[in-house]
Formats: sequence, structure tokens, C-alpha cells
Amino acid sequence: MILILGFMALLQTGLIGWFAMLYLQQSLDEQIGQRALHVARTIAAMPEIGSAVQQRDSDFLMPISRQLAETTEARFVVIGDQDGIRLAHPVADKVGRSMNDDDRDDNTAVLIEGRDFITRDKGSLGWSMRGKAPIFSADRASIIGVVSVGYDLVRVEQVISRYQLTLMAVILLSFLLSAVTAAWFANHFKKAIFGLEPEQIARRFREQEATLESVREGIIAINTEGRITTFNAAAVRTLGLGESTRLSGRLIEEILPGSAMMDVLTTGEPEYDLEVWRDDHNLIVNRLPLQQNGAITGVVSSFRRKDELDLVSEKLTRIEQYADSLRSQSHEYMNKLHTIAGLIQLAAYDEALQLIGQETHSHQALIHLLVEAVTDPILAACLLGKYNRAREMGLTLEIDPESQMHELPAHLPKQQLVSIIGNLIENALEATLKCHGEGGEVHLTMTDLGNDLIFEIEDQGPGLNEAEQLQIFRKGVTSKHERGHGLGLHLVQNLLANLGGTVTVEPAESGGSRFIVYIPKNKGSA
Repeated sequence: MILILGFMALLQTGLIGWFAMLYLQQSLDEQIGQRALHVARTIAAMPEIGSAVQQRDSDFLMPISRQLAETTEARFVVIGDQDGIRLAHPVADKVGRSMNDDDRDDNTAVLIEGRDFITRDKGSLGWSMRGKAPIFSADRASIIGVVSVGYDLVRVEQVISRYQLTLMAVILLSFLLSAVTAAWFANHFKKAIFGLEPEQIARRFREQEATLESVREGIIAINTEGRITTFNAAAVRTLGLGESTRLSGRLIEEILPGSAMMDVLTTGEPEYDLEVWRDDHNLIVNRLPLQQNGAITGVVSSFRRKDELDLVSEKLTRIEQYADSLRSQSHEYMNKLHTIAGLIQLAAYDEALQLIGQETHSHQALIHLLVEAVTDPILAACLLGKYNRAREMGLTLEIDPESQMHELPAHLPKQQLVSIIGNLIENALEATLKCHGEGGEVHLTMTDLGNDLIFEIEDQGPGLNEAEQLQIFRKGVTSKHERGHGLGLHLVQNLLANLGGTVTVEPAESGGSRFIVYIPKNKGSA
């Protein structure tokens, strides 16, 4: 870059210098020519010169021509008669000879046509800039002679040489200044592109394109004007646009009306894991401002359909529910088996049989209730697991025997329902254990009568005041001090919002809280 800019500066200054020198030479030639012509006209208009020419008085003309040449700083003043014969000349031997003895000298225009003119020519005294004027008679009726005044071009060349030296110095300084400017610009440009060479930039650009296309999340970036600068194919698919849609250069408001990316562009505050609805799709969106030298230069947004994340979350929740159920049953039965083994060793056979009967009766009663009341095996398995979880904690999960949950709509995702009920029961168990200790009870009532599925979970916890009831569903809000809590009820509210349902909290007669869940059988009726 330095060499190119320096060469361009040298070429430009050289061309400008050449043009300036050419113009200067032409201008000096013209000025000297005009001066020579002016002097020639002045001498030709002198009456004594005209009289001496008519008398062919060379003795008078010779000294006066030399005097006039010295006075006007001319190289020579030559005077001739009407036939072009020299009457005065700086070289005495030239007097009496024709002024046309040099082929380059032509006085026809002056002596015949009566015109004065300027010429650059080589005569008997060498190269000179000449001005020639006719000498008219006193009555200006005829041409009686000619005056030729010449200025030495050596002086012109000397002037031009001085200007050439100055111009060469200016060209050199301009080149040095251009080289310094080019070096500064190159360094500044290199810092702006993080010290990368053009080949490296091209390679990284290809890597960026490949990276964007390999990411399954949709990515869109905008500049300060709100125009899209970067996007990937996943963004086009996620937004439901045509595969051939080109987004570059288009305003983000055209593609996503009301997009909050413009707000982030103004505030500079990043946004993480926000849920946004677009048409029928729930998206998880992140928005981050792009900054350079402390100024916001744009915003990049990444987004993915929430149902893809929910699918993974639901599978994990389902596995967790099954694992929780198996772990609770295993732990509970292990304790019972140890107790029965101890009774047998103590020969307390009647007590052992009585304990076995109680266990069989309670589980058979629960299983019979779940079979009669809940037709969906996933929900039934969740409730059975929570029942065993409660017994493990020293608590009791009481399921209202009048409960029924037969008409689960086909469109209702069972995993989401399990997640909602499981989280609410788990919170109720923990609140009861914290406040009441072992022996506490959590009550569950279910009904599918009417247009809604209704679940009531009542605990014996410390209860919630009005302020806590308003805040309890916010992400991160919890009464526990351990990290990782404050997500269950937030998840419940989000899942219900997706299903068109609601959850309310009210004080329970036991002093705890009663959570009531309403899920419409027909989502559009919510």
C-alpha cells in the first residue's frame, strides 16, 4: 500500500510538474515575445528612426540601435530598409547584407503586408525570441523599413531551470509526505482490520459463513440503521420465510415488525433467554449489542423454536419422573423389607404379617384409585412416584378419592402436564416438610368435569402473603437458600401459558397454600 500510494503520488506530481514547466515555458516565451514586439513597435514609431532609414544613414542607426538594445535589455536591435537590407546590426560586418540571408528569417509579412509578428527562431545571432514591426513613412502611405528586436532565450532557459529545481524539490517533498501519509494510513487500516492481511480476511470470512450455516440456531445481525447485515439459513427456516429469501440490506422492521432488536440498539442492554411468540411458534431469543471503541455498531440476535428445547426438556423430565418413582419405591421397600426381616428374626410373625398386609392394602388402594381415576399411564406413574416420594420424606400424599381425570384431550402434551403437576406437588411436599415436619400431609384433588382440567394441590406449609403470591412465579424467586432453585414454578407458569391455562394461589384452611391449576380442554377457549 505504501509503494502504491507513493508511486501514485510521484506520478501525479510528475505529471503536474511537467505540465507546469511546459506552461511556464510557453508563458515566458509569450511574455518575452510581447516585450520584443512592443519594443520593435516603439522603435519603428520614432520619427528620427524613420528619417534615418529613408536616408539609409547607417552611421546614425548603428549607435542608436546599440543604445536601444542596452536600454531595453534586448540581445539585439536590427534595422533594415524596405528591401530588407540591414542598416543597423550588432555585428558591423552584417550591415549592408540582406536580412534574409538566413533561411529561418522571413520579413515578407512585415515589408509587403505591413503586419508585425512574433517568432521564435534561429538567426545570425543564434536562437532568440523576436518581435518585428514595419517602419512607415511620415504620412504612413508606404513601408520604408523593418525593425527586429530579439531577446536571448538563454535567459528564458535559466529562469526555467530555476523553476525546475524548485519544482523538483516540491515533487520530492510531496513524495515524502505521501509516503508518510501512506504509512500512517496503512497502519491505521491494519489496526482497523486487526492486523489481518487480505488473504486472512477472505479465509476468515469463508470460515464465518461456514460457521453460521452449521449453527442450528437462527442468527440475524443488524447495523445502526436497522438494516440486516448477516443472517444464516436457519434464520430463514425458523422464521418461516422462503428458502430463496435474501435478507441482506433489508430493514429488520420489514422482516420482523416490532422487533426488540431496535430497542437493544438504543439501550445497549443485552437480553437473554426471552420467550417470543411469532405466528404459532414460541421462540427462545437472545439479543446482544455489538460494540466497537465504546460505541454500539449493531445488534446480533440468535433464536430457536422453543418446542425443540421443550422436547429435550420433556424427555429429561419424563426420565426424571420415572427415576424419582423407582428410587422412592426402592428406598421405601428397602426400609419395609428391613423392618419385616427384623420382625422375623425376633419371631414376631404376627406383626410381620400385619405389616405386610398394611403395605399391600395401602398400595392396592392407591393403585386401584389411580386406575379408576386416571386413565393416562404417564400421569398415573407421576402420581405414584410422588406418593412414594412423600412417604420417603415422612409425609403423606392424599389423593381425593372423588377425583377423576378421564378426558385428557389428545392435543395436550402429557409430558408438559406431568411437569406442571410434578413441580407443584414437589413444592408442596418441601413446604410441608419445612413447616410441619414429618407426619404432614399434601392433598391433591383432580376433576375433568366441565370445559377445564382442574388440579388442586394443598400443602401445610407456612403460606404466602399477597406480595409473595405475586412474586412466586418469577424466575429465581424461592424461599430456599441453596443455588439452583426458583425455576420450578416459573416453568409451571410458562407451560400453562403455552397450554392456555392459568394457576392461582389462595390460603388453605390448614394454614398453608392451595395452588389451583386450570387447563382448558380446548386451547382456543381459554
